[in-house]
Amino acid sequence: MTAPRKMWETAKEAISGCYRYPIVLLAIIFTGYAIGLATICFLVRVFASSIGSGKLPFLPLPLFPPLLVGDITGPELKAYNGSDPKKPLLVAIKGQIYDVSQERKLYGPGGPYALFAGNDASRALAKMSFDEKDLTGNISGLGPSELEALQDWEHKFMTKYVKVGTIKKTSLVTDESSTIESAEAAGRDSQSETAAAVGVAEITSGGEVYKE
Repeated sequence: MTAPRKMWETAKEAISGCYRYPIVLLAIIFTGYAIGLATICFLVRVFASSIGSGKLPFLPLPLFPPLLVGDITGPELKAYNGSDPKKPLLVAIKGQIYDVSQERKLYGPGGPYALFAGNDASRALAKMSFDEKDLTGNISGLGPSELEALQDWEHKFMTKYVKVGTIKKTSLVTDESSTIESAEAAGRDSQSETAAAVGVAEITSGGEVYKE
């Protein structure tokens, strides 16, 4: 008798034995049912304990697709500091804005770097400072080691996160026409003041001019 035929005959005998002895079949069924029920109870207990502790390991926060914000101002950037869960989490370095939503545990509310979110954190990152006065893109006065640290941070941001915009640079715009008009008005006022100081009065009478 070949091996496959022998295995088939053994299986037939086992099946027929179960039918001859129903209690064996019932034991197999109830054993499988008990194992399944125990597994479900274990998963429910784990999930319930996670809810009670405020942690949901099976329900991670969804990641936002990169949102291109373009050129925005510093105050506009603050809207992406994580206070609104519907908005992505953005951090700027050297005027370049990056989406750090994938590291919400670091830059989101309650995270160790939450202070940097919604700001140009160039100076703070260079100095590894958590002082709000260092949350600025002004890097003047930094030492060589601090500038090197800032460069390392910039390289990390460029390779790990998606750039989504830049911070607008504000500049004073001079209206040339207004400047010219102001200069002309100042000149006229100066001439008037000079004439008043000299006290020259011209009186025309009978075609003759008399000067006092």
